[in-house]
Amino acid sequence: MDDVVVLLHGLGRTPLSMLALSLGARRRGYRVINLHYRSTRSTIEEHADHLARTLAPRLTHAPRVHFVTHSLGGIIVRQFLAMHALPNLGRVVMLAPPNGGSEVADVLQRSRMASCAVTPLRELGTHDLAAMLPPATFSLGVIAGSRSHIPLFSRWMRGVPNDGVVAVDRTRLAGMRDFVVLHRTHTMLPWSPDAIGETFRFLEEGRFSASA
Repeated sequence: MDDVVVLLHGLGRTPLSMLALSLGARRRGYRVINLHYRSTRSTIEEHADHLARTLAPRLTHAPRVHFVTHSLGGIIVRQFLAMHALPNLGRVVMLAPPNGGSEVADVLQRSRMASCAVTPLRELGTHDLAAMLPPATFSLGVIAGSRSHIPLFSRWMRGVPNDGVVAVDRTRLAGMRDFVVLHRTHTMLPWSPDAIGETFRFLEEGRFSASA
């Protein structure tokens, strides 16, 4: 049986947003599981529990299981791995993960309407669950974007380098093996050829390219 790559999309997205990564993984001979979950509903812990119930049994006999995530997907995988052992875990690549929370979430949490409509938003602030989960104890590579496409959100982040949603420095996580910053926006990172290339470089070699 081939190694498995599990793809987990971000907040408000669908598996379609991970299509380019899915096609790339299949071309490289991986078995791909491009998960769908109702990202705006349920807490991060509930999403992780759902993974444990529905995904983990499908991974038992795979030689190795890798995760590639975008944004919120990375936080869900961190919660999942903190709660559940996965003996055949391979490598993990997170694209634009709010590992240290996001100032954008800090501001949007003040809106009762936004907090009610988007359940995980309450856990993605800079002092919330996303910033409090354990460091990485697995082979992790983080890809951050540095091209802002939402001026208002960038002002909320006080002008520090960001991808329009998450500040570059808040994507970092203690224990990660490698880190690279690409001049891409938060939304387009999973579609960017350079991000896709770096993702598979890390899955296969455990590091990003020296020129990135």
